[in-house]
Amino acid sequence: MTPRLNLESLAGLPPAVQRPDYDFLNLSIGIVHLGLGAFHRAHQAVYTEDALRSHGGDWGILGASLRHADVPGALAAQQQLYTVETLGSISGYRIVAAVRASLTATTQRAQLLSALRSSRTHIVTLTVTEKGYCLAMNGDLDVANAEIAHDLSAPREPSSAIGWLAAGLEERYQSHRRPLTVISCDNLQSNGAKLRRAVTAFVERSRPEMLPWMRDNVAYPQTVVDCIVPAATDASRARVKQTLGVEDFACVQREPYSQWVIENRFAGPRPAWEHGGAQIVADVIDHGRLKLHVLNTCHSALAYLGLPRGYTFVREAMADTELAQFLEALVSTEIAPALAPLAVPGYWQTVRPRFANPRIDHRLSQIAQDGALKLSERVFPLMISNAKAGAPVHGLARIVRGWLELTMTGLNAALEDPTLLPPAIRTNSALRAAISAAIT
Repeated sequence: MTPRLNLESLAGLPPAVQRPDYDFLNLSIGIVHLGLGAFHRAHQAVYTEDALRSHGGDWGILGASLRHADVPGALAAQQQLYTVETLGSISGYRIVAAVRASLTATTQRAQLLSALRSSRTHIVTLTVTEKGYCLAMNGDLDVANAEIAHDLSAPREPSSAIGWLAAGLEERYQSHRRPLTVISCDNLQSNGAKLRRAVTAFVERSRPEMLPWMRDNVAYPQTVVDCIVPAATDASRARVKQTLGVEDFACVQREPYSQWVIENRFAGPRPAWEHGGAQIVADVIDHGRLKLHVLNTCHSALAYLGLPRGYTFVREAMADTELAQFLEALVSTEIAPALAPLAVPGYWQTVRPRFANPRIDHRLSQIAQDGALKLSERVFPLMISNAKAGAPVHGLARIVRGWLELTMTGLNAALEDPTLLPPAIRTNSALRAAISAAIT
């Protein structure tokens, strides 16, 4: 029987496998992460591990899955160790140990609240996808959302990320009132500001007495995150098993490229993330606009136009000559004008080969999920900007048409649906006509 990755098997791994070379067993928890999926383990946890290796500190991570127990269960069976497989021209393998504890929020409420309350916890990070913020079309908290309505009626039994943050802040407010930095690591434009407004709106309705303390003691830095992290598969787990000689049911796979840009707005101590490769900057806006409106918009284009052609992965859609030409034209004639004076062509030159990486099986179906939320961030602002400036929108309209057809929504009904299209699209006759006329 093949042994499981754990502390005992760690020493016997092949020499080429990078091991954690710092005193991770004695780390205290300094970071609580909500949303213990593959992206966090392949991205923020790696930056934290590299900061710990170079500058130390008590920055162990407690990772909380808000719904499912599979990842915490796999990590617990491996004493919280897992493999990061980097797929480039040469594959690389490393064991990450920065996650020192993991739990499932639905069954371990007291433990998660205790971690959020702890005076040793200085940072809370989140990767819960756009949908997990429970925002309305205007970017504010959707108080009619079922999860938010539940959490407002039962604030001691939260289910949403916003509800958990509010509950954790109340615990800190009632016990020691130490400051806290809350960092969104999801693909939301102005993610820190939106998270701050959402938490504030929730607390206004549930615990308004906390608001003055929160205003002065809770920070929400803006961030930009970038790394293509496909979901683990039987094939990726088999590669890890063959290379390491151990079973790892918590392994993750990712591309070589990674970026984490964090606004220098912290309420208290933080890891030395800049020594782990992150960028700590005064303003993330330009970084975010490039990532969201070039990389993410083109990802959505490949998903909504590639899936109907029978493609499964981004690399397959990128190999389609017509789709590749479409993206080139989209970037140069529609995205670049909307983002001027940002250096869109140069940025696109770095993105294009990442899409074509033959080692990365990034599923188009994964990208296509939650289209209404994603396009409201990625595509609709470009269409509105170009319409005002008299710039082309045909390619952007083709993406929207592809999404509507893929979701099997009647086109005429969709053009009137406020849950799908914002008013600036629905009430603009030129944009409506462009979507109707677009050929997918």
